[in-house]
This record gives sequence, C-alpha cells and structure tokens, in this order.
Amino acid sequence: MRLYRPLLLLATLLALGVISLGAYVRLSDAGLGCPDWPGCYGHLIGVPDAAHEQAAALQAFPGKPVEEHKAWKEMVHRYFAGILGLLIVCIAVLAWRHRRSLRQSPWLPTLLVGVVGMQALLGMWTVTLLLKPVIVSAHLLGGMTTLALLVWLLLRQRQHGPLSPAGGLRLPAALALLALTVQIALGGWVSSNYAALACSDFPTCLGVWLPEMDFAQAFHMHRELGQSADGALLSNAALTAIHWSHRVGALIVALIVSLLAFMMSSRPDWRTWGLLLGALLLVQIGLGIANILLSLPLPVAVAHNLVAALLLTVTLALNFRLWQKTR
Repeated sequence: MRLYRPLLLLATLLALGVISLGAYVRLSDAGLGCPDWPGCYGHLIGVPDAAHEQAAALQAFPGKPVEEHKAWKEMVHRYFAGILGLLIVCIAVLAWRHRRSLRQSPWLPTLLVGVVGMQALLGMWTVTLLLKPVIVSAHLLGGMTTLALLVWLLLRQRQHGPLSPAGGLRLPAALALLALTVQIALGGWVSSNYAALACSDFPTCLGVWLPEMDFAQAFHMHRELGQSADGALLSNAALTAIHWSHRVGALIVALIVSLLAFMMSSRPDWRTWGLLLGALLLVQIGLGIANILLSLPLPVAVAHNLVAALLLTVTLALNFRLWQKTR
C-alpha cells in the first residue's frame, strides 16, 4: 500500500515537531496561555485579539487576561498535535483495510490511536489542573511514546540489508534504550518542576558535589506545582534533588551510550551507528551544560529536548536492527 509508508514518515517527522513545540511552549512559560481546552478563551480558531473579544474573555475567565503571544504559542501547538492525531487515525484505518498486503498486525497502529487519545486527555488536564507536575511529565512521556511507536512502525515497512553478526551489542543497546527512557522521564520531571536552574554551576552543584537535598518531597507525585505534599512551598532542597538526580542519570547514560558507540566503532557494518550515537551524545551533553552555564536560554533548552528525542529514535532503531538479527 503506497500511501502507508509516506504517512508514517510524515507522522514521525510531525511528532518530532510537536515534541519540540511542546518544549517551546512549556519553556517559554506559555503552558497556560489558554485557560480552557480545546479552544482558547472559547475560540476554537485563533485567539481573542479584538478589544471586544478580549473584554468578553476577561469576563468569562476573571483574573486571566489574554496574553496573545502566549495564547498563540499554545494554540499552534494544539493545531499541530491535532493534525498529528488525524494522521495517526488515518494510519490505523489503512493498517486495518490493507492488513494482508502490509503483512503486519494492525493492532500496533490501533494502540497508537489509544496513546494519542490519552495524550489529548493529558493535554486537557495540563491546563485544567494548572500544570500539575505529574500530568505535565506524563504528557511529555506520552509524546515520546507516540514518536517511538511511529518509528517502530516505520522501520517495519523498510527492507533492511544484512549486517555482520551483532553478538555482544544487544545487551548494551537494550541498556542504552532503558537508560535513555529513564533519563527522559527525569528530564521531564526537572522541566515540569522548573528545577533546571536549581544548580547554577557545573560540574558541582551549589559549589559542592553533594548539596543538601530532599528526595522525599522531590519525587512525591501527587502534589501541585511548586508545592510539597502538605501544600507548603516546595523547598530548594527538593528542587536541588530533582536537578541532581537528572545529572546522575546523564552520567549513567553517557557511560552506557559511550560504551555502545565504542563497541560499534570497531565493526565496519555498525560503525555508522556508533558515530551517529556518539555525535548525538556529545551534542546532548554540550546542550545540557550550556543550559546550566547560560541560565537556560530558550533555543538551547528546546534543542536539548529535540536531541533527546533524536537519541531515543536512533537507539530504538538500533535495537530494532539488532532484534532483527535474532529472528
């Protein structure tokens, strides 16, 4: 079915764009640019810009004046996410209609539709629950899951040539994928709690290697943004614990991915994979350090999210190839 693969490719690229847009909206403090969902101050198309529209919006949402630049950021993100959702529904329909010619189960595209539906709910709760950290983090992980499933479906449509034996690569590749997944979750927790600048120096944190930290409050899931479980202001020690944990995770990922890249560099058929992984890892480390030393500039912070998605994509594709060799 000729249309199926181009739609998968388009959806995969769009998923990368939606992840980047989501990071841009969150990091530019526009996550509540629209106080309602799915529209914006009641507008499904556009945002209130005329004086009478803004007056009506203020009456409908007291205490929440329209900030057009933030509202537009949020709505553009919603529009692109909506287009992605429609594409994924089309992919699932095609997978069922042409399941014999495609020679793959349509249940994975169907699962993907369910993930997108859950993403829509998380997007709504992100607004209605006022950026509750566990919801925002789950929304990020849902976006990454959507990307991963699209990549997996796309890879299944390609014809792959034979590669040299992959003995010894499967375990470190699987560990790299696991470590990256955990690290992305930690990164989402840092972002959703606004803890990116809890440590403003590098490689130490607040001038020491082991600063004062409160892990119990840092990783308590059921709390509001900026608050502890009992409703008090979230302490600096808790924010520091969140940031410091992400740094430790980055070190673990760097060690595992570096080892994997080094192992692949000595095998001709896998050398390109190793170089690509190594290059993405170096860029990601550089972006992470720059975020700290430059006080989280928006382009660098958004790029950090995008490269994380690319690292996940490449590592998943590598595991796919290695898994094929066992079949």
